[in-house]
Amino acid sequence: MIELIPAIDIIDGQCVRLTKGDYGQKTVYSNSPATMAKEFERLGFQRLHVVDLDGAKSKHIVNSAVLRRISTETRLTVDFGGGIKTDEDIEKAFAAGAAMVTVGSIAVTQPELFMGWLEKYGADRLILGADVRHGKISINGWKEDSDEDLLPFLRKYIDAGVKNVLCTEISKDGTLSGPAIDLYKQVMEAYPQLHLIASGGVSSKEDIDALDAAGIPAVVFGKAIYEGKIDLRELVNSQIVNSQIVK
Repeated sequence: MIELIPAIDIIDGQCVRLTKGDYGQKTVYSNSPATMAKEFERLGFQRLHVVDLDGAKSKHIVNSAVLRRISTETRLTVDFGGGIKTDEDIEKAFAAGAAMVTVGSIAVTQPELFMGWLEKYGADRLILGADVRHGKISINGWKEDSDEDLLPFLRKYIDAGVKNVLCTEISKDGTLSGPAIDLYKQVMEAYPQLHLIASGGVSSKEDIDALDAAGIPAVVFGKAIYEGKIDLRELVNSQIVNSQIVK
């Protein structure tokens, strides 16, 4: 069964969503990310993806206090990304309660630092962020495109021990236009051992079912929740029933 991971993106301490990573296309859905996280937990989710969009833009963690509140007020396994650029940033994220951190830009701009973190914290606590636009890895809050092509970028880090990858197709993110299933299938065909987390474009339970049918291990989704496109109770109950059938 595909792992279901709701997302909370934070700007100015609020729960927001952007469209295609554009800070000018921001919609605020809640003034309390912690309250939102508690609702996800109540519905039966076990995992949460939190993005510090202020941090991604500022190139250092900004919303660690929000992360701390979520981690202390819920029992959710929280993975946290956005603005993790230094040893101080990653330590701050873990100290604030992150079980895992998502790191993308540093893997492009300072690969030696990323490799050091992989060795220090282990592959189970580090998620490689691979945000893709026009086939290239994008960095620094999707403000810049690098020269890195997706599959070779993944290969060098998978060969070094990376197990978890969060892949976002930027053109799909926040659009509710459906996920980039062909892209994710291409990644899984190249690296079947990978725990790939698909992100971007999910608009319905049917989209999640399609990702599951394609063999994608996990999915992050946010806007479809906040826009009422997905019945979360039905989704969680369906996963529980299907999981019991598989067993």
